[in-house]
Amino acid sequence: MSSNKNSYPASVRDNVAYFKKQGIPVPPPHLLKTERQIEEIRKSCQVNIAVLDQVEKIVRAGISTAEIDRCVYQVTTDHWALPAPLGYEDYPKSVCTSINDVICHGIPSEKEILKDGDIINVDCSTILNGYFSDSSRMYCIGDVSEENRKLVDVTKRCVELGLEEVRPWKQIGDIGAAINAYARENGYSVVAEIGGHGVGLEFHEDPYICHTASRNTGMLMVPGMIFTIEPMVNMGRAGFRIDRKNGWTVTTLDHKPSAQWEIMVLVTETGHEVLCW
Repeated sequence: MSSNKNSYPASVRDNVAYFKKQGIPVPPPHLLKTERQIEEIRKSCQVNIAVLDQVEKIVRAGISTAEIDRCVYQVTTDHWALPAPLGYEDYPKSVCTSINDVICHGIPSEKEILKDGDIINVDCSTILNGYFSDSSRMYCIGDVSEENRKLVDVTKRCVELGLEEVRPWKQIGDIGAAINAYARENGYSVVAEIGGHGVGLEFHEDPYICHTASRNTGMLMVPGMIFTIEPMVNMGRAGFRIDRKNGWTVTTLDHKPSAQWEIMVLVTETGHEVLCW
């Protein structure tokens, strides 16, 4: 596949034109990555995966989230890459660590010590040679309650169901519809205002992936698009607040726990390829 920012590849041009005539929003050409760009993005993803694999080896009760941050920085730079969050819009650390009722963007701290029974999301993003990758995982610390473990497992299944909807010539709203339906079946709520996004050449690109969307809505999925699927599923209400002091940390309004898994996916000619997890 080859393209430039002003024209569609020949392999997709006719189909894009057909759906555009039907009134379906289509991605602009610059959102479709070239084969060379995809290969470079894959290399960035491999670093991101390696970082989260290393986090899995150290995460346990008794360590601080600052120790996780140092691990992420060290492993990332050992691979000649950079942590994308560090300095992004003045974010002060290399990774986001979100525990229990923190929905996302938890800032690592020496004072924040993991305890037995905690659930934590570690959200890692990498820049390698100018190409971006982004994924996150949940970790259960020690003896986690059945209630919290179910939340983690259901959220992971939400991602899998959303992924099943990713194939060319469907609309992005199908992803959120599948996710939201399964979360609600299990008595949970999904955050609508914070979602997935395009990624690869920039940290955050179009399109926005709403995880509560309706079927047959949103942008057309076209081969060459890369975006994240990252539902934030709350045990209680979907409402949230943003910390006024640091401007980043998002927590549930009712203080009930939240979980999130994030993957990065490429739309292919025949379906999809998971690039980062």
